[in-house]
Amino acid sequence: MPATLAEIKQNLDRHLGEDVVLITHESRHRTVEHKAVVRETFPAVFVLDLEQEGHEFDRASFSYTDVLTENIEINFKDTPA
Repeated sequence: MPATLAEIKQNLDRHLGEDVVLITHESRHRTVEHKAVVRETFPAVFVLDLEQEGHEFDRASFSYTDVLTENIEINFKDTPA
């Protein structure tokens, strides 16, 4: 992932409307993986639609700092794991 907040935002801007995998670090040894779609980006936060069972979506927002500090990870389809 890019090293600055501006680069993180630019990367998310390039993937608007695309499917991603969101990994949240819930606690020291627990991570949760979600399929999501990048919906919107704003100056300080971005919005993802998290896929739920039954093909419903739950909307969630995160700050670019969450990515920078590795509280969350976002894997894009075109980026090798």
